[in-house]
Amino acid sequence: MIATSMSLLQHVCSVPIARAMRPRSVTVISSRSLSATTSSSSTPSRASQVDPHVLLGMSEPELQQVAIDLGQQSYRGKQLHHLIYQRKVKEIQDFSQLPLVFRNDLQEAGWKVGRSPIFQTVTAADGTVKLLIRLEDNRLIETVGIPVEDEKGSMRLTACISSQVGCPLRCSFCATGKGGFSRNLQRHEIVEQVLAIEEIFKHRVTNVVFMGMGEPMLNLKAVLEAHRCLNKDVQIGQRMITISTVGVPNTIKKLASHKLQSTLALSLHAPNQKLRETIVPSAKSYPLEAIMKDCKEYFLETSRRVSFEYTLLAEVNDRVEHAKELAELLHQWGRGHHVNLIPFNPIQGSDYKRPYKKAVCTLVINTLFFPCWQ
Repeated sequence: MIATSMSLLQHVCSVPIARAMRPRSVTVISSRSLSATTSSSSTPSRASQVDPHVLLGMSEPELQQVAIDLGQQSYRGKQLHHLIYQRKVKEIQDFSQLPLVFRNDLQEAGWKVGRSPIFQTVTAADGTVKLLIRLEDNRLIETVGIPVEDEKGSMRLTACISSQVGCPLRCSFCATGKGGFSRNLQRHEIVEQVLAIEEIFKHRVTNVVFMGMGEPMLNLKAVLEAHRCLNKDVQIGQRMITISTVGVPNTIKKLASHKLQSTLALSLHAPNQKLRETIVPSAKSYPLEAIMKDCKEYFLETSRRVSFEYTLLAEVNDRVEHAKELAELLHQWGRGHHVNLIPFNPIQGSDYKRPYKKAVCTLVINTLFFPCWQ
């Protein structure tokens, strides 16, 4: 387990619980800066073919091979790598460090950098920035930059990135699902979101969470390729990357087999199978017992904790009995986990409501102090 965010808990709860807290811990996250509004256009397309002539997403050895194939020395590939990932140059003709002949050859061979324009930027009062990025096929995806400054003045910048245009799983409370599903993102379309956030903030992204539009496990190949690029080329540590899922059969085991040092986040949202099916329709094909078993195996395989995301919906999953069920479920699961409680942020067209602070506090306390009340 990891340490609880005391300031967040004390802000939500009216009682001073700090002195009595035990190692079992939860964190309450404000959903106001994390909520997503989906945007997509055009006719839905289930599959997306990888464009073989996009430089972004390629490793340094791959870029060196591109240079060699076009009659250049391999060190030109290293220059390409620097221009794309460090200098973040978006157009080949702006690669001023490269010979004009090489630039022309790249374009004539059909190569492009693979960066997309920012369609819209929205900045919240707390400094959170939401970007809409317009892809080559005119579809829009969302990415969010979340800055947090510590006591010493250092900033942690988290990029919340998308893996699909829309989402096919249609969780009942999620704005993305209501917008429909268009297609999977290619690896460069995932990576470019992080570079865009870095450019907006003029600061390196320190953390990446796959918690934007889409279900990462339904686009696992591209997500893993983007993960490699973000780690090796953009140089973000694996431990600073979180991959979120609502649960897709067999994919957690597949992810565990890669032995990444990244956090798995399960969108749980309910402490029992019956309630979870009403909130997350896809849960019908992946029983809670099975998904918890796979999460446990992920922890044993990777030694990386699993984070359980729990969106609090007023009078739906925020009652005392739900807190006790959740605590018991996690107690049976064992060590190596963390719980994020996220009060629902109302969206247009949804009947769900944000819970009162008292309900949040009650759930926090009952989760923390299991098995005290047994």
